[in-house]
Amino acid sequence: MSHLNQPETLENQSLTRRPRVLAISNQKGGVGKTTTAVNLATAMAAVNKKVLVIDLDPQGNASTSLGIDQKHRNTNIYHVLTGAAALDTAIVPTAIPNLSVVPSGVDLAAAEIELIDLENRQARLKEALLNQGLGWDFILIDCPPSLGLLTLNALVAADAVMVPLQAEFLALEGISQLVRTIERVKKGFNPALEIQGIVLTMVDKRNNLSEMVESDVREFFGAKVYSTTIPRNVRISEAPSHGKPVLIYDLQSKGSRAYLDLAGEVLKRESNRAQGVAA
Repeated sequence: MSHLNQPETLENQSLTRRPRVLAISNQKGGVGKTTTAVNLATAMAAVNKKVLVIDLDPQGNASTSLGIDQKHRNTNIYHVLTGAAALDTAIVPTAIPNLSVVPSGVDLAAAEIELIDLENRQARLKEALLNQGLGWDFILIDCPPSLGLLTLNALVAADAVMVPLQAEFLALEGISQLVRTIERVKKGFNPALEIQGIVLTMVDKRNNLSEMVESDVREFFGAKVYSTTIPRNVRISEAPSHGKPVLIYDLQSKGSRAYLDLAGEVLKRESNRAQGVAA
């Protein structure tokens, strides 16, 4: 994975430039949200983008997949959301250059209830990022498999949403609920929120059903669907048990190549957006 040389002046500018915040969200579990967040972040970091992953899922799988030991999760995203800690104090560097994480912790499971009584409860993450979130090119938020207050915080804080969508029969039915939620968040809290893209995951090209679902999704969402699809791949499944993204675990695997291609598409869309070029 090659690195892009950037002038020092640009690096200094990044210390004050506002990062681009992407929420990786789908209320359905097991569709590849965490895998996408971790490997997309790794691929971006490989081309010298400074990337922060925020593990907003109480299961803490993104933290585990990035090799963060439990002893390094004592200050985590729960403390940030409840105001007990500043964001910067919860950031843990990973073994991957340019990539850090705000880990999840067991306390986060109670956050949905505790946030209800807090002022401005839907914007706690946004406020934390505004105060402390500079110095990154991208912040990727790994959302829980629900549309509760944690996911709402992610959508209010985000510039855009990336939706991993499993190539299965009920995929479109599930995503319609998320799209409605995004529209409500746009109207009520975050007018600039947009769908950055939809990525089809767990695609089996040998399976006619996968092809039918892919065709339906592309017909329905058009250019919002990335050209890259993520295949079913045993290396992707194995990597988290080793505390590594698949890009580090097995760079030559089909899964790794797919996430590298996806990162290229995401960065191109972001570049076009910044230059005002239509997708």
